[in-house]
Amino acid sequence: MIKSLFKGCLTIPNLLSVIRIALIPVFAVLFYNDQKVIAVIILALSGLSDLFDGKIARKFNQVSELGKILDPVADKLTQITIAAMLLIDFLGAENKVVNACGWVFVVFLVKEAVMIVGGLVMILMNIKPGAAEIWGKLATVVFYVSMTIIIAVGPEVGAFNEMLGFTLPNWTTGVLVILCAIMTMCAFFSYMPETFRQFKEHFDEKKAEKAGK
Repeated sequence: MIKSLFKGCLTIPNLLSVIRIALIPVFAVLFYNDQKVIAVIILALSGLSDLFDGKIARKFNQVSELGKILDPVADKLTQITIAAMLLIDFLGAENKVVNACGWVFVVFLVKEAVMIVGGLVMILMNIKPGAAEIWGKLATVVFYVSMTIIIAVGPEVGAFNEMLGFTLPNWTTGVLVILCAIMTMCAFFSYMPETFRQFKEHFDEKKAEKAGK
């Protein structure tokens, strides 16, 4: 199984996924040290690489089993890091709207924790987690775009506020954060039918095996 996982793994899409994973601690350190201009650039590059690696894989027939794991792992680790960093900043903000938005990230982090635990349980039960649904892909795009905008020009955290003389209105920030939360929950529930089906098939197979003994 491990051998088949690494078969044909030396591809450009997989390299892009590895780079995305490597950029996560770089982004976190830059953001934490208030180097947010560079952090925004890193985040934008990460989002672009996520956009192009799937297209490259399909166009040049470079889809691999390892890539099917690396891509969602890179997405989840990046999104969890962004949500955690903004949660800390937003909850410490004096702006009441921004502070309230911080709690929305708790919903996102809980959802990601449930999905990670669920994915691990499926792997341990030898059930292959399903690929990302359209809602999952759409939620990822919305999250990357919204968070890049907020980190670039959002209230309290905007990297380019002084440079551009512009700060995203509170209500717009709230809309973007809530939109991400809604998309995240839509993505979460879109996985449920297939996940339940796989668990049902797994248990049905186990029952059939016991009955046949």
